[in-house]
Amino acid sequence: MAEAKTAKTAGAQEQPSLRTVVGASAAGTTFEWYDFFVFGSLTTVISKVFFTGLSETAGYIAALALFGAGFFFRPVGALVFGRIGDKVGRKGAFLFTVVLMGVATVAIGLLPTYSQVGLISPALLVLMRILQGFALGGEYGGAAIYVAEHAPDNARGRSTSWVQTSAAFGLFAALFVILLTRLVVGHYFGPDAFDAWGWRIPFLFSAGLLLVSIFMRMKLTESPTFAKLKEEGGASKAPYAEAFGQWKNLKLVILALCAVMSAQGAVWYTAFFYSQTFLDKFLKVAPETINMVLMIATAVSAVFYVVFGALSDRLGRKPVMLFGMTLMLVAYFPGFHLMTQFANPALAEAQARTPVVVLADPADCSLQFDPVGKKVFVSSCDIARSILANAGVSYDNQPSAAGAGAVIRVGQVEVKSTSAAGLSAAEVKAVRAGVEAEIKAALSAAGYPAKADPDRINMVGLMGVMLVFVIAATALFGPIAACLVELFPTRVRYTAMSLPYHIGTGWIGGFVPFFAYAIVIGVGNIYSGLWYPFAFTLLSVVTCILFLPETRGRSLNH
Repeated sequence: MAEAKTAKTAGAQEQPSLRTVVGASAAGTTFEWYDFFVFGSLTTVISKVFFTGLSETAGYIAALALFGAGFFFRPVGALVFGRIGDKVGRKGAFLFTVVLMGVATVAIGLLPTYSQVGLISPALLVLMRILQGFALGGEYGGAAIYVAEHAPDNARGRSTSWVQTSAAFGLFAALFVILLTRLVVGHYFGPDAFDAWGWRIPFLFSAGLLLVSIFMRMKLTESPTFAKLKEEGGASKAPYAEAFGQWKNLKLVILALCAVMSAQGAVWYTAFFYSQTFLDKFLKVAPETINMVLMIATAVSAVFYVVFGALSDRLGRKPVMLFGMTLMLVAYFPGFHLMTQFANPALAEAQARTPVVVLADPADCSLQFDPVGKKVFVSSCDIARSILANAGVSYDNQPSAAGAGAVIRVGQVEVKSTSAAGLSAAEVKAVRAGVEAEIKAALSAAGYPAKADPDRINMVGLMGVMLVFVIAATALFGPIAACLVELFPTRVRYTAMSLPYHIGTGWIGGFVPFFAYAIVIGVGNIYSGLWYPFAFTLLSVVTCILFLPETRGRSLNH
């Protein structure tokens, strides 16, 4: 017995330092975020490479949907790895996730294109995205819990905020590698080389990061809180039944989702991903400029995660998070309007000076919400609206007489759209091209720019808007890990915490670009998509104020 105690004590002394725990956890999570964000940052290229058979609008929406598909499977991964983490241990669960994520990401860089193998190409891409989402679903909960269960009670917010910075580091690394690859490949092989094959390099680059992450995580031991629980025989034998079958735990899951994670998903992915979609598809800003703006914003955010995490150790988790979600709620619409004025002032001026109106029979107009690209939108109204949406032009819809063809009014100039119903694919393309040429000519005459003028971009103003978004996102995200870990009991912490987290970030946040872009296509106003994240943020603000308890200072042994 004495010998056993001595061995146990010696083992306890071999526990890694908090710095090692935080470093290894954050490094592995950074790698996984890098893998996940490379895809999101290359959505435009992905739509061209893997969805060649679809129209421009359908291909882009399909790529956004596929970006969201990875998020869709995150809750599944959370349940599977959460059960492993609560029954077997934290370390093994999130060591396996990093390997799975790395293999799937490298595989994307090796996939054949649509032009090479047809539908097999997007099918394989879907499978890899599912594996990525599945892996990331088990990663975050394990890393956050592992750090929190090592950290002292009075520094838990600051310690776990380093796990939050991993998202910033991962996104920054993805943007940096993409930008560097664009510049190098473009310089040596021409402007079209990146879209042709250079896009593979950022995916293949993750192979080296995978080896580093595995090496660092192999040095870790089990968390002391879970080790103690398991030693005492208190580990859960049925995590699902306890986490979701007992009302005392299930209500915490619902509370975490509604009061915190709904806003987290909406705010963070609007700030760092939908802003990219908005700048690219609607404001027509050059990809290199978008990458630079997002890289600067992401680098700044890395500091604020820690600042707000540490602040939550002093003021409490709830007030800091509530500040972040409320700030973004107020900033959504004015922020994106200012973004237009700063990034493409010519577009803002043209919209104010010469508004565009589509006059059409409402029965002739479709929602044009088709993520799988099977529907063909060939009515005169649909052709007109899709052309305007792809041009980044807001327009008002006005009804016309039944059966009348759509008319696009640009100031005093009217352009008639033509129906392509019943025509062959080649004829549809020709009809669309003819209407598009007339619309673009009218837009150009009215001062609508085809692209944002780099010389007129107000970088200071644009970065000011992004800074507001960054502060809102980091104030909300910085203390979240500590809050969620403290909210749930140790026996089911991995399972119960991971599910609402990944529903919020995966199903709500991951689909922000997809649903927001689709809403814009359907409604016609480039700002209308913001109602999607606004609604989820408002839900959290109200629920947080009314129901979320303060968790700062709670013992994790509960």
